[in-house]
Amino acid sequence: MANFVSSIRFSDPYFSVLLMLGIGVGMAVAFVLLSQALGPKRYDRVKYSVYECGVDPFTTASVRIPVKFYLIALLFILFDLESAFIYPWAVLFRQLGWFGFIEMGIFILILLAGLIYAWKKGALEWQ
Repeated sequence: MANFVSSIRFSDPYFSVLLMLGIGVGMAVAFVLLSQALGPKRYDRVKYSVYECGVDPFTTASVRIPVKFYLIALLFILFDLESAFIYPWAVLFRQLGWFGFIEMGIFILILLAGLIYAWKKGALEWQ
């Protein structure tokens, strides 16, 4: 242990990161232990009952959810990621030139084909 402590240099650029990490982990552990030691110990049925927006749940938690919800979520993620790719392209538009323009045009056409396919299959119909 003495070798480790003597090898630490306070001028090392990673020392401050290591110090902040140690302080953060130490405080997190201390707060959890303090809340366990000092917190109230009253357990009752109402405290551990299911609470959802002030309304008692109508069904159990194991209700089957229609696949339509997952399909809409996947389509949302797909087109949300499209914007994540278009933004850096727009920033570098002039540097990329015609090659970048044609490349992004092909990318948008592929996504548009996927959107048309999903539309024709009825994936966007909400009933």
